[in-house]
Amino acid sequence: MTLHPLAARRCWHAAINPLHATAYFSPDTAKEFAALGITHPVAVNLSARSAAMGAVGAGAVTATFYNYRHDLIARHLPAVWETATPEQVLAARLRGVDSTLRRLLGAETVESPETAEAADLAMRATEGCTRHARTLYAAHADLPVPEEPHLRLWHATTLLREHRGDGHLAALLLAGLDPVEALISHTATGKGMTPKWLKGMRGWEQADLDAAADRLRERGVLDAAGELTEEGTALRERLESDTDRLDAAPYEHLGADGLARLTELGGALVVKAVTAGAFPADLMGRA
Repeated sequence: MTLHPLAARRCWHAAINPLHATAYFSPDTAKEFAALGITHPVAVNLSARSAAMGAVGAGAVTATFYNYRHDLIARHLPAVWETATPEQVLAARLRGVDSTLRRLLGAETVESPETAEAADLAMRATEGCTRHARTLYAAHADLPVPEEPHLRLWHATTLLREHRGDGHLAALLLAGLDPVEALISHTATGKGMTPKWLKGMRGWEQADLDAAADRLRERGVLDAAGELTEEGTALRERLESDTDRLDAAPYEHLGADGLARLTELGGALVVKAVTAGAFPADLMGRA
């Protein structure tokens, strides 16, 4: 069975990235981090994602996260490591993931053969990942693999998420999109974060968003109403295609049949998680 050119992208969007992201919008994660003394939502987000790299500072995280405002990161890093060590943060994150998935999916689903099968497929896909020039993936690849199937699945989705994300940064640079332009053009597709979340969780002010939109209009990427032009739509598709190419190896390693099965199993878990309220209703969209 031949791998369809868009099959890996479909799996990533439908089954991998959303399952990984449940941890970052979960009250269970917030509770675990609060027990460590980390209570600010941005500090939780930044430390949870960067802890695999060790007690890094703002510069390293700005580089690897790409679309966060550096000033926002610098308000929380490296200061957060005075409150808790990266090892404590990683342990709290995994406890939060355990509670989150059990709450969203239910014990029967968490302990099902289908979840174990999805974990096996996702971990097999990670065997095709590579470390070079992929900072966040490489850091997470050095972490131990959890034994419980639902945690092993989440770990695998994290590896696959960061592997694609690291490649996406290279594609953004080639496309000539700075951090805010990348966010604004993504939001214009209807699939990115709303301006409310870009400001709250990425640290950008309205003036930053407006200036980026003006630059994109000058380039012909956005029209006067802030919608993608034909050129802008083509730019975003080239960006995704370049990312697909850089991220093809894990899914080619898994094979078409395995990829289709992972999409089916993981997609069903994501639907269940979303239905259970995994994400804020106003997270995605243009408004």
